[in-house]
Amino acid sequence: MANIKSQIKRIKTNEKARLRNKSVRSSIKSAVRKFRDTVTAGDASAITTELRSASQALDVAVAKGVLHKNAAANKKSSMAKAAAKAGAR
Repeated sequence: MANIKSQIKRIKTNEKARLRNKSVRSSIKSAVRKFRDTVTAGDASAITTELRSASQALDVAVAKGVLHKNAAANKKSSMAKAAAKAGAR
């Protein structure tokens, strides 16, 4: 355990950030998983709504600094490609 006061504070803030990042990452994974399940089911309107919600989750993660913008763009692109292949507009 640290003895320096500022380091003790950093340990506390790092733990808060870790928990917040973990929550955001979990919500991203859930949204993407829900999208993939919808693509498998094949309902075009549901695919569109799930794509939109997953994209929003990715954008929130980028805004919070949890995910790099290029990583989010790659995920969004591959999801859009999958949606187009499934026949969603």
